[in-house]
Amino acid sequence: METAAMFDDYGLGVMATADSEGRVNTAVYARPHVVGDTTLVWGMTDGRTYRNLVQNPRASYLFRQAGGGFRGARFELELLRFEDGGEMLEVVRRRTGDVVGPAAAAAVRHVAWFRIVERRALI
Repeated sequence: METAAMFDDYGLGVMATADSEGRVNTAVYARPHVVGDTTLVWGMTDGRTYRNLVQNPRASYLFRQAGGGFRGARFELELLRFEDGGEMLEVVRRRTGDVVGPAAAAAVRHVAWFRIVERRALI
């Protein structure tokens, strides 16, 4: 299945990051914005995931599509850049506001752009 099509469905996404000393954090993360074939984009607050990525640009994202079985994928990611303003941040804030509410949208401070290093099946 094409990456963009996978995220047409709702599901559960979990991002894992580690700081410079290897302390791991996991967090539930929404479906990404898919840009082309190799780039995924998320909005971020100033939380632990963001702080870890400032120290260590590697992450993992697991997405399990809604419904029965184990449809979805695991992604190895490499941070390309953060943006603290601009069009993509506004797009992310609007989508966050529509799905979660205005307070959550206001908390989004950064946009993280990732390159997909590897994509694997869930099982």
